[in-house]
Amino acid sequence: MSNMKKKSLRGAAVSQISSLHYEHPSYKWWVLGNVMIGTFMAVLDATIVDVSLAKIMATFGIGVDSVKWVATAYLLVFAVMLPTSGWIADHFGYKRTYSMGLSLFTLGSLLCSFSWNETALIFFRVIQGAGAGFIMPVGMAIVTREFPPEKRGVALGFWAIAAAASVSLGPTLGGYLIDNFSWHSIFDINVPVGIVGIFATFVIQREYRTARTRSFDIAGFISVSVFLTTLLIALSDGNAEWNTGGWTSPFIISCFALSIIGLVVFLIVELNIKHPLIDLSLLKNFNFAMANIVLFIFGMGMFGSTFLLPLYLQNGLGYTAFQAGSLFLPIGIIMAIMAPIAGTFSDKMNPKIIALIGIMLLASSLFVNRYLSLFSETSSIMISLYLRGLGMGLIFTPLSAMALSEIPRERMAQASGLFNVLRQIGGSFGVALMGTLLTDRTIFHYTFYGEAVNKYSPVAKNIVGGLSEFSQHAIGGTNSISVLRANALIIYNISQQAFVSAVDDDFLIAAIITVLCIIPILFLRYKKKKGPAQKIVTME
Repeated sequence: MSNMKKKSLRGAAVSQISSLHYEHPSYKWWVLGNVMIGTFMAVLDATIVDVSLAKIMATFGIGVDSVKWVATAYLLVFAVMLPTSGWIADHFGYKRTYSMGLSLFTLGSLLCSFSWNETALIFFRVIQGAGAGFIMPVGMAIVTREFPPEKRGVALGFWAIAAAASVSLGPTLGGYLIDNFSWHSIFDINVPVGIVGIFATFVIQREYRTARTRSFDIAGFISVSVFLTTLLIALSDGNAEWNTGGWTSPFIISCFALSIIGLVVFLIVELNIKHPLIDLSLLKNFNFAMANIVLFIFGMGMFGSTFLLPLYLQNGLGYTAFQAGSLFLPIGIIMAIMAPIAGTFSDKMNPKIIALIGIMLLASSLFVNRYLSLFSETSSIMISLYLRGLGMGLIFTPLSAMALSEIPRERMAQASGLFNVLRQIGGSFGVALMGTLLTDRTIFHYTFYGEAVNKYSPVAKNIVGGLSEFSQHAIGGTNSISVLRANALIIYNISQQAFVSAVDDDFLIAAIITVLCIIPILFLRYKKKKGPAQKIVTME
């Protein structure tokens, strides 16, 4: 037999084996497992970093106004890349796009570990966020395509479990790694898992590409990127240490002006182009528009407050990173229990009621944190976290069901993408806003408490005398050195109290922002369903 015929037969055999491989009943479950790896990693890195911020601040000698960009940059790029992933997957293939997302994420993780300053870390987080922005929507689309309609709900349920698990495990795992190794390890751990995920994608998945691809909306992509980036820079750096001009500095005013121009251009382009980056016409559906407003406001309050709590626990109460992270473990467990319960009740009663209860529980958890102090006990902090888990578990299923109930099937992918984009953007705004307010209010309270201390009063003199005497007995040294130590201790105490008071102010603002979600929820239109309710699984 000639070599040509041997090669032909060998190729036919490989093709037949591949075909059998893809048609095997277990194939789709292998694909689901492969996608769950990427989903877990992408969501994990949005939460694992929160407990490392205090350590990063100490390592690089930076303040809150700089370190908040480590979280904000990831969320922002994640949100910007979400709507572009569909076009790229249609054009280049879903397997190839998913592999590219995993590769970018893994490369970004490796580079983050090598960061030599905060600027490099923020830049490499952008690469990570870009990869995650491909992983999430493309992975969901792959699972939806491979599973038949009767098994799709179960598959998406497992997919959502991977995301929910990473919400709980992220801070706990991050805290353990930081305490036992270093902050670099929270990025190092992604590299071997990412490599396994990339290899599994090439071995397991088949390629799929749509027959027709639409043109890419480059003008929409550039304008929305300019709008979001410049607005977040202005909101984040209005009171930064380097910005001596404050909110009226030429740089901040220029950023606001560019953001307005970017928004105007984006709206004009998206409303007039044949294939928009983000289909804004979906917002003509009243329920979908109201639900997106809720998600945006919710994202601001939830992500902003999640950014605050680890900083308070570590810098205010002296918790280790692992101790701080482990407190978040029950949230995901409670969410996983409450989400199906919320779905069941939403089928039997008005979903608005379930969503309202969830929002009120979440707002209550934030309001409880308004009374945190330097002497708060773990049990009191856990009460607010239990309330948060209950609230978040009740919000998403009924809200998603009402938002997407009137959207045609052929537009469901665009609608789901916009739904997630606005929540991520809200989260970016929340972190930027809470970080800015934290810096402002810390300065305010420090000035207020400092002015209240009269060093010439008898009480102040007695305290300084007692502290200096204790310092001499405990450490030794001259009387003048002991007095300096006593004054330094008083200043440290004032700064700690100012920081905690600022955290309290931020939680109050986050609670007020969350309460605002009630208004659009009340306007949602509910029509009682005659047949069995369609359950829609969403990712948190």
